[in-house]
Amino acid sequence: MLNRRKMLQTMAAGAGSALGFSLLPERLLAMPKLKETPKRIVFFMQNQGFDPATCIPEGMKRSGSLAKVKLPEPISPLEPYKERMHIINGLHGIHTSPSHSAFFGALGGYRGSDGVPPSAATIDYELSKILPQTLLPHLCIGMDSMENMTTKPTIATLSASGAGQPIFMHSNPNHLYQMLYGGISTGNIRRHHEARSNVFNQIEKLAASKGTSLPTADQQRYGQFVEGFKEVNGLRDRLDSVADHLRKFAPKVDGRYTSPEHETDWHDVLLDLGISSLTSGITNTLTIGSGRGEIFGAWKGLGIEQQGHNLGHMEQPGNPIWIKIRQYNSRMLVRIIEALESVPEGSGTMMDHTLIVYTSNNADKQHTSGANWPVMLLGNFDGAFKTGCFTQLDGKRPINSLYATLLEAAGVPCEHFNMNEKLARKFDSGSGPLQELLV
Repeated sequence: MLNRRKMLQTMAAGAGSALGFSLLPERLLAMPKLKETPKRIVFFMQNQGFDPATCIPEGMKRSGSLAKVKLPEPISPLEPYKERMHIINGLHGIHTSPSHSAFFGALGGYRGSDGVPPSAATIDYELSKILPQTLLPHLCIGMDSMENMTTKPTIATLSASGAGQPIFMHSNPNHLYQMLYGGISTGNIRRHHEARSNVFNQIEKLAASKGTSLPTADQQRYGQFVEGFKEVNGLRDRLDSVADHLRKFAPKVDGRYTSPEHETDWHDVLLDLGISSLTSGITNTLTIGSGRGEIFGAWKGLGIEQQGHNLGHMEQPGNPIWIKIRQYNSRMLVRIIEALESVPEGSGTMMDHTLIVYTSNNADKQHTSGANWPVMLLGNFDGAFKTGCFTQLDGKRPINSLYATLLEAAGVPCEHFNMNEKLARKFDSGSGPLQELLV
């Protein structure tokens, strides 16, 4: 049974971490007017592996243009957008020991395992610090079975802000909607939002006043939890301050939120919330975990009765189940593209300044060694990346080199992302960005 102090610590840690920001006030800036291009990035991580045969056009063995080839059936919804696509094959993640999943190592480029805390910040968080600041620099959403999303509405398996500092994913769209748009809502959503806000305000005051009586060794740790509540309350206040702006972007709440027929209803509205956080300017970095970085996952709404670990033991190429799942993912990617294309920005649209990274948290398949880690990019990040092409690498450069490339495109040169010299000598045949990907 939790005592009051333990309960407060758990609530504060979960609240601050679930929002995806460090406990520093300057990390939450109220949508400043910026001179630089407001770039943004989306990571879509599917569990159970990403078999290269499900994304590489048939007969394509060498790097080349996608213009005259047909995309494989699993990603066929992306056919109209293949001129904006870059398919990459031949990266590796052997050093992450992925097997069922690399967990934090998939986006961190280091050894990961079930229940093992992150050893460094992941690439999505690092980019969220570099890109133009927003109200909520980094948002993570996770999609799973209805049971898992209900019993564990937040979970941390993929993203981290530093060593031992996981970032939680939101899996209950009702909770996430209250956090993002509770201040502009009516009815039960508004009442729940106000009740939750009052509780958090009271806890912050109580925690701040009681913490001074603790031993010196505990005061610093306790202070972090107090800061967690301050950040939650501060974010709410900042969102409320731009309420008129947010009303233009808030998704419509319907029965899929409160009475979902299948888990895919929640998947769909979670995606709506993620998209709205981008188009409204709430965030510039969105991480989507389909399967939430674990070995579970369900898609009964697609007519698929099998779920969980069993899906990972099925061959993906030509498998009607995995064709449905991958096409569902592809349609989600299309929804993101279409939404960002509909919003003017600069001389073009939001999509012109966005990059979508689609891959898996355990390389090419379940029980993988990580020797091949396929990736799809969509968009060019304000002209930084080549598009409409396929690149075949030789398997000697790690996923870390892709992340170094993303940092380069964001304006921060990086030789070896999350790799010391010893690891780099062993696992990376080169250094710096992958020039094959950049314009």
